[in-house]
Amino acid sequence: MPQFAPVEEQLEYLQKGTAEIIPLAELRARLEKSRATGKPLRIKAGFDPTAPDLHLGHTVLIRKLKHFQDMGHTVIFLIGDFTGLIGDPTGRSVTRKPLSREELDKNATTYKAQVFKILDAEKTEVRYNSEWLDKLGFEGIIRLAAKYTVSQMLEREDFHQRFNAEQPISLHELLYPLAQGYDSVALECDVEMGGTDQKFNLLVGREMQRHYGQASQIVLTMPILEGLDGVQKMSKSLNNAIGIHEPPQEMYGKLMSISDELMWRYWMLLTDLRPSEIERMQRDVASGLLHPMEAKKRLARTITAGFHSEAAALEADENWAKQFQRKEIPENAEEVHLKKEMLGWIPQIQNVKVDKLMVLCGLAESGADANRKLKSSAVAIAGATHSAPWLCIETLPARLPIRVGKRAKIAVIE
Repeated sequence: MPQFAPVEEQLEYLQKGTAEIIPLAELRARLEKSRATGKPLRIKAGFDPTAPDLHLGHTVLIRKLKHFQDMGHTVIFLIGDFTGLIGDPTGRSVTRKPLSREELDKNATTYKAQVFKILDAEKTEVRYNSEWLDKLGFEGIIRLAAKYTVSQMLEREDFHQRFNAEQPISLHELLYPLAQGYDSVALECDVEMGGTDQKFNLLVGREMQRHYGQASQIVLTMPILEGLDGVQKMSKSLNNAIGIHEPPQEMYGKLMSISDELMWRYWMLLTDLRPSEIERMQRDVASGLLHPMEAKKRLARTITAGFHSEAAALEADENWAKQFQRKEIPENAEEVHLKKEMLGWIPQIQNVKVDKLMVLCGLAESGADANRKLKSSAVAIAGATHSAPWLCIETLPARLPIRVGKRAKIAVIE
């Protein structure tokens, strides 16, 4: 019989970073029963494979699944290959365009490869909701729809807003919460998780289970993770996301760019550190025992190592320190190959124009921008501050490390 940790110890870990647990007392009771009987709880989170790649915002739920897995419970990674055909209307002011089955299948394959960077593949139950929703048929859909009213559906905030604004709501969108609720029936879930924007759908699952004679699932919602700007939710379309497939150096660098305030939220939602450990680190920063930058570097190393390796995270850390703390050029800095003629080459004195060099290296938007940066002493070439409009190159080919502010390139001139 499995040995589960004491209930209060489990709750401290499982409540970490959560927005809401409905009802918390019931979760405690089920954990107590699970510990007494040795039977793990069944925990589900569903993901419609509507895009091929996941970013750190998507992993907030996956990380919480891992916490239940760490406590010995059965986690179900549900791929919504059927509900993806409907298109989740959550947060939408217009009807979402449904994807084809082929697109969904292709995306689902990449999802599985990515989530097992966090979850234990041997202990994870991967399911597709087409297993049961495909079999319902038209009669089954009618019987499912009979369990909810239109007025109940219009209590959902986004439907309510669209109705009042006289914006279209397609009938198939009203089926989405019902289909998601039926997933919980088919899987006999004890807990279903989702973002705070999914609360209505998760509560529909509780209602559906009651209709089918099952104990109603506990609803656990997680906050929506802010992106690099610290304001809007993480989204590739807003250019504030960190993809979990990004190279180690890029991932590490983006994590180091977040604000000190946002860092603590990332510690809470994107790592396995217990709340008491995070609080201790915050106290150390507040008292001056730990510098905020060191706390952020620990965060960047932790997350980067989780998706790549410890060695890759340490290398990214070293390169970042070279570039931004010690003002060196990292070994893996991008090389830009240029012909001397492109730089206004003057053979007699072997000079090139620095503004052209900066623009072609992508370190200035224009010649005027380059000259402003030169005058403000923001440019370093070969480790020395450079403010002159011309640069003498004694031998060719030349390999010149160039830094402008926090950005660095290596110009290879022939």
